[in-house]
Amino acid sequence: MSICLIIPPSPFLLDERVFMSLGILKVAAVLEQSGATVHVLDLSGIGNFTAAIQDYCLKFDTLKFGITATTPQLPATIKILEAIKLIRPEARVILGGQHITLVNTAYKGERKRNINGRGTAAFTKLADNFDVLVAGDGEKAIFEALKENATKLIDADIPNPPESANGIIEPVLFLNNRQLNELPFPARHLVDVQSYHYHIDGTRALSMIAQLGCPFECGFCGGRSSPFLRKVRTRTSENVVAEMVHIYNTYGIRGFMLYDDELNVNKNMVELMNMITATQIKLGVEFRLRGFIKAELFTEEQAAAMYRAGFRWILTGFESGSPRMLININKKAYREDNTRCLEIARKHGLKVKALMSIGHPGESRATVLETRNWLLDVHPNDFDVTIITTYPGTPYYDAAVPHPGKPGIWIYTYEKTGDKLYSIDLDYTEVADYYKGSPDGGYRAFVYTDYLASEELVELRDSVEADVRKKLNIPFNPGAPALRYEHSMGQQGLPPNILRTSS
Repeated sequence: MSICLIIPPSPFLLDERVFMSLGILKVAAVLEQSGATVHVLDLSGIGNFTAAIQDYCLKFDTLKFGITATTPQLPATIKILEAIKLIRPEARVILGGQHITLVNTAYKGERKRNINGRGTAAFTKLADNFDVLVAGDGEKAIFEALKENATKLIDADIPNPPESANGIIEPVLFLNNRQLNELPFPARHLVDVQSYHYHIDGTRALSMIAQLGCPFECGFCGGRSSPFLRKVRTRTSENVVAEMVHIYNTYGIRGFMLYDDELNVNKNMVELMNMITATQIKLGVEFRLRGFIKAELFTEEQAAAMYRAGFRWILTGFESGSPRMLININKKAYREDNTRCLEIARKHGLKVKALMSIGHPGESRATVLETRNWLLDVHPNDFDVTIITTYPGTPYYDAAVPHPGKPGIWIYTYEKTGDKLYSIDLDYTEVADYYKGSPDGGYRAFVYTDYLASEELVELRDSVEADVRKKLNIPFNPGAPALRYEHSMGQQGLPPNILRTSS
């Protein structure tokens, strides 16, 4: 069996060759393990990506394709689908990844409420375009999706599938902790590792995922109703460290960006840090690490263990400096928690990147100013400020209702305060919402509040970012330009930085 797995470009990012897409590389690894021939087209940072797709289809007779996509990647994903079908109309194209998982969550929620809303419309459009949809964990689901009699939806986002009406029990495709530890490591050898250029304090680094899931209920965050993204699933400390050693032995890389939602929701986090420290001593090397932590869970013991393990940076979604916004977000962390987190980190030599956002229910000039002032007071080592987008799978999206007087506008109301957020309905197959930009422009807002229009949110975002960076002397890194895929009338083979093959 031969299959081509595709990583779409992410033109909304400042630099696409920073973190490789690990989810689809885990799927590639289990396919390789089963004996399949796996081709990977990594289109990250490729400007003329449809040319690469067309050349692949002309060179290879592959009829099975799997594409992963986040919501902002969807417009490019649709173009990839069209390019495949233009040359290989008989090909089976499978869509997996976070977007379909979140849309499926919204769709299932509407089915339970017996309504046909935005989630149903978004799901239907995807079902009309792609041959098979895979929601949730893809490692076992991919084999169901490749069967000749595969159903339109392979739902691997169900921890305990119910028995069907005819007494058939569906296979459990949702991965448990034991299975996570048994899986092969992501097939990084199927992408051009050397083209990824992330560094931690001057040390070249690759990304890893040590655990899955975040149990918190922030209103802006995707997957709050999805077990795939909500249920915490952990690997053993030994398994995580084994992957680090594998990366070090294979690529000589000593830096690791742990892309878990919140490292310190793992009760064994300190044990993991201590084991990473011991491994470095055994190998006679020094690692550098970076990762995300939850502010109100952060402790002195965690900070000390992280520094010993090689952490010099941590990232935290503080989101706002406004007490009211933190309540409206349902953050479960207060401004005092966030300030204390920075103080603990600083005490133990850890630098902090503060991840901030504006455009929450009830946001006003006064609350944005509170965020600005808090940043100036606590002086993080780096920060960014983004504008909220209501993606499928977020409470801001799933719990919104149509505006009674304005077609195409949806209203989310936070019950505890009554504050509202208005969002403009979007076709995510056509619009890639920018959630990163540069201080001199690049943002678009598709939300507004009772106090701030969309244009005012953009103006305030740009103003806060520029002002705080200037006052704290934090430069802005504009990132790297897109790469260009070179070919000659479709006759040349795909260069190695685009296509990697295993057989």
